[in-house]
Amino acid sequence: MRKSNYDKFPATAVEGPLWIGWEAISAQFASLKPGILAIDCYTGVFEEEIIEGLKNNYSTLVRTRELMKSEAQVRELTGRFMTDDVLFGYVSPLRLRDFFDADKLAQAKADLKTNTLIVGPGAAMLAGEDACLVYADMARWEIQQRFRAHRVCGLGVDNRSDAVSIQYKRGLFIDWRALDYYKDELFPRVQWWLDTNAEGNPKLIDADTFQRGMALTARKPFRVVPFFDPAPWGGQWMKEVCNLDRSVSNFGWCFDCVPEENSLLLEVGGVKVEFPSQDLVLLHTRELLGVPVEGRFGKDFPIRFDFLDTMGGGNLSLQVHPTTQFIREQFGMPYTQDESYYLLDADEGATVYLGVKKNVDKEAMLSDLRAAQRGEISFDAEKYVNRWPAKKHDHFLIPGGTIHCSGANAMVLEISSTPNIFTFKLWDWNRLGLDGKPRPINVERGSHVIQWERDTDYARENLINHFEEVAEGDGWKEIRTGLHPAEFIESRRMEFTKAAPFHTRDSVQVLNLVEGEAAVVESPDGAFPPFEVHYAETFIIPACLNAFTIRPLREGERCMVIRAYVRFNP
Repeated sequence: MRKSNYDKFPATAVEGPLWIGWEAISAQFASLKPGILAIDCYTGVFEEEIIEGLKNNYSTLVRTRELMKSEAQVRELTGRFMTDDVLFGYVSPLRLRDFFDADKLAQAKADLKTNTLIVGPGAAMLAGEDACLVYADMARWEIQQRFRAHRVCGLGVDNRSDAVSIQYKRGLFIDWRALDYYKDELFPRVQWWLDTNAEGNPKLIDADTFQRGMALTARKPFRVVPFFDPAPWGGQWMKEVCNLDRSVSNFGWCFDCVPEENSLLLEVGGVKVEFPSQDLVLLHTRELLGVPVEGRFGKDFPIRFDFLDTMGGGNLSLQVHPTTQFIREQFGMPYTQDESYYLLDADEGATVYLGVKKNVDKEAMLSDLRAAQRGEISFDAEKYVNRWPAKKHDHFLIPGGTIHCSGANAMVLEISSTPNIFTFKLWDWNRLGLDGKPRPINVERGSHVIQWERDTDYARENLINHFEEVAEGDGWKEIRTGLHPAEFIESRRMEFTKAAPFHTRDSVQVLNLVEGEAAVVESPDGAFPPFEVHYAETFIIPACLNAFTIRPLREGERCMVIRAYVRFNP
């Protein structure tokens, strides 16, 4: 393994004022003319911390949660979207206003006095246009850590005692959607942005700094903040290459480009201030995604890159993702989790399970999966599923409905579309989760989506190392590596020893430096400053940049990037 130069905290530098800590922030708001201070916020924010930090400046306090419908009413309102499943819900069309009691909200507006502090989701609905509006934002990854600690509530419900999977389900299918719709409308009104991701260490910037930072990021190459997590099958590769905590038993996951869950850092006066990268998607959709991608996906970022580390670990669960029709009908999602495994690295003996064996007995396989789910047998995966040898830079395509998993001793860069919990686990190798409990198995759902025709011959001919050279120039060569015709993502690998040319063609580009110590992204016309990337780092090129080049940082070094973009023409 190579020496780490992986940057875990990439940031966009922007000039502007910054206040750190409740004492400084409280003093700043106290210096403003007396009136109403509305602190609107995302779920997961510790609202009591905000109140304690600011209440001394105000004679009256209003908590917006006290204006919502009763918990029983909210649970009735949201019940059909939560469903009875331990993992999966149904996409909700609810808006934040639906959670409020209209009479309570109207009465609170009528009773509103000057010198009042309003705190909670929906504060701007209560405060008038003349109020000072602050948005306390929160990245979803931090919310998930607070779920695990059972410290935060959902919209209108106290669900702190629920299983983490249930809390996450409520967030994904209901709360976060309502809050993002609402926040998207608030951007022009917000005067101050408050980072409360680190408990006890708030940071405040003004709206001008926030807006300039977001606009600057949308017009240059950038990276979101990766987050890492252990897994029951996790490995040891990322500890070394990404310079992670060696005392942790393993790291299985790295989410290096999942903008709806990752953070985006702005560096103000040398201090890093954290916001959800989803803010950038909402604010600068067209510049970031491109007109055709926006037209198809709206304000959803459709491409995901993440790492699956089994080097020194174990097999992933044997699994299948839903077909587009199934995910639309069952969960209300417009597209499914098609994906691929790009082998960033591999030890001797690494394998990938992919596709059913030729002439497989469908009913016998499902019967054995069900028996294994009941704990009666151990499922013989190799009796029914192909196990392919895997080496560095191999690429395995996995359209929805294809049974698959990575074996041990592989370092996978997973390239996929973004619906991110729709994995139907079929078999988990008699293994418990990190919580000591069996992980949920979904044989019945999986049985409805497995594409049985994707067998040994099909996988060999259509899904494994489907490479095609498409262009070549001085010191560079471009190879098409997929994806499958059923998938909307195109992936291409560029190998280069000199500056290689690229064009966004009005589609956001997601890339990873899969070979080479470091490379430099440059604009032929100086549209952005040179941008340095390091081995294994994922980076995003906004659609509006049009042309760009990438060259090795060290002259003559052989580098490779894999890039993905939304395909509109074959």
